[in-house]
Amino acid sequence: MTTVEFFTRVVIVVLVALVPVLIWFLFDVILIVIGAILVAVLLRLVTEPFTRWARFPETIALICSGLLTVAVVAGAGYLFGTQVDAELTDVVQRVNTAVANIMHQLQTSPSGKVILQRIQGGGGFSFPSFLSSAFSISISFLEALVVTVIGGFYLAAQPALYRSGLGKLFPRRMRDEVNETVDDIGVGLRLWLIGQLIQMLLIGGLVTAAVWFIGLPSPLALGVIAGLAEFVPYVGPLIAAVPAILVASTQGLSAVLWTVITYLVIHQIEGNLIVPLIQRQLIYIPPAVMLLGIVTILFVFGGVSVIFAGPIAVIVFIAIKKLYVREGLGERTVLPGEDKPQT
Repeated sequence: MTTVEFFTRVVIVVLVALVPVLIWFLFDVILIVIGAILVAVLLRLVTEPFTRWARFPETIALICSGLLTVAVVAGAGYLFGTQVDAELTDVVQRVNTAVANIMHQLQTSPSGKVILQRIQGGGGFSFPSFLSSAFSISISFLEALVVTVIGGFYLAAQPALYRSGLGKLFPRRMRDEVNETVDDIGVGLRLWLIGQLIQMLLIGGLVTAAVWFIGLPSPLALGVIAGLAEFVPYVGPLIAAVPAILVASTQGLSAVLWTVITYLVIHQIEGNLIVPLIQRQLIYIPPAVMLLGIVTILFVFGGVSVIFAGPIAVIVFIAIKKLYVREGLGERTVLPGEDKPQT
């Protein structure tokens, strides 16, 4: 073996070893890019009333959009921040108490000891530690959030510039099709974001009123958790029910039963009334396609990807319909925002 061959093989081995690291690094970048795109879509969405009705220039309208968005977030934080923070702390404490009681009951029974041994042997999962990590804000998260928001403002300010730059990465004969696909994805993300915001507000309000009616403590915090969890289709509502049930377990068996029934009823209202009405007017993605897409993204990239699993699934779904089904196979299919099929 010559020296050149030896060093060539060493380089190949090093590159192969670095592939997982590169994949994870690129995935973090992809998450930030998708977050910036969603911020840009939100800003452009808020900009429309200023440009359409108030007839503001686009630059002034975008500035007003950003100021209005910041004002709404800051105002909501000022009005509800203290109460929500106190209620979230109460929820975490009650969940820790419920988990401790469950662990104590498991330790006092033979079958429970077997379950505990299997849980601890499977990686030592601790629900209290999971909660504490879920509500903690790391420096890296804040840095990614700042980059995402700033990137979103840049994208919203000059969307045509970045759309044109992306198109130039492809051969000239493909640029028109790439630009059309980017526009279609932008329309789909806009409609999806509108639908998710409506669902988040409705479900958050329903959960807050329902848990307050049945007498659970910290109803506003539970409603905020349920509303935010709606950003992740199908998976989020299931996750949001867990802390509510654990909080109810500190109030007795009847509270647990009423909580389970309440969340089941709200889930049925959401699945059979709210979601169909919203999707009929905005964007429709078959439930199985969305769910399988989210599960696949979680399996490949891990739990962090759950935040943007929904928009990633939307992007992939629209790209497949546009580039493969319509352009590749020549089938008639409707893209989000279109009124009738095209060939």
